[in-house]
Amino acid sequence: MSPDGRDLVFYDGGCGLCHGAVTFLVKRDADGSRFLFAPLHGATFEERLPADVRSALPDSIVLRTSEGDVLTRTRAVRRMLSRLSAPYRLLGLLSRVLPLRVADALYDGVARVRSRIFAKPAGACPILPPALRARFLP
Repeated sequence: MSPDGRDLVFYDGGCGLCHGAVTFLVKRDADGSRFLFAPLHGATFEERLPADVRSALPDSIVLRTSEGDVLTRTRAVRRMLSRLSAPYRLLGLLSRVLPLRVADALYDGVARVRSRIFAKPAGACPILPPALRARFLP
């Protein structure tokens, strides 16, 4: 559980789509009250998620909610959108019109081709300004 109410977003640092999602969330969580970020397979990932849970996770964005739940695929996206302000919160609500099975199939389809559609981030991670540094864990 997160005592400060922030969800922890684990992301694939070599994925252009994941990089874009993190950038999107950082910009829309300007005060840093909703999300923390850490790379998949990094120290925080290994510390916060047991090995049996880690081994069953996809190689894409994984969300550990402030309540301690681990969400992936559509559930993770819906949760992230629900934590943002309008119009993104509304988009998250509207996405519930699609049955989870259908939405997950769409998610999986995009995940299969993401490396061909979204460019891999160039070079190393950017140097973060001090105000953002505390929101990114190892």
